[in-house]
Amino acid sequence: MEQQNSLMGTESQPAVPATSDEKTMALLAHVLTFVAWLIPPLVIYLIKKDESPFVREHAKESMNFQITIAIVCIVLVITVVGILLLWVVGIASLILRIVATIKASEGKMYRYPLTLRLIK
Repeated sequence: MEQQNSLMGTESQPAVPATSDEKTMALLAHVLTFVAWLIPPLVIYLIKKDESPFVREHAKESMNFQITIAIVCIVLVITVVGILLLWVVGIASLILRIVATIKASEGKMYRYPLTLRLIK
């Protein structure tokens, strides 16, 4: 069962319920981006991709979101006037990462809204 909410993303139940360790790793894939941008979800993805579909999907989603935010920020800086909108992107990014972290801790799958899915 999938619930749609275009502003806050999409959540769904995983095929197999996540264990406590899987929830923790998925949560870390989102939370650690506050301090180290793309490195934590990449490391988690590389370590856990073959062990846990739940963790793999959260790590991929986190990486895709971080890459999308970086692209948006670069475009805004290039347009010069867009520099004034960087704060909006920052606040939206903060809120969405918090939502993703909560969904991961609840054992739910989560997809960020308006995110380029570059890593499949």
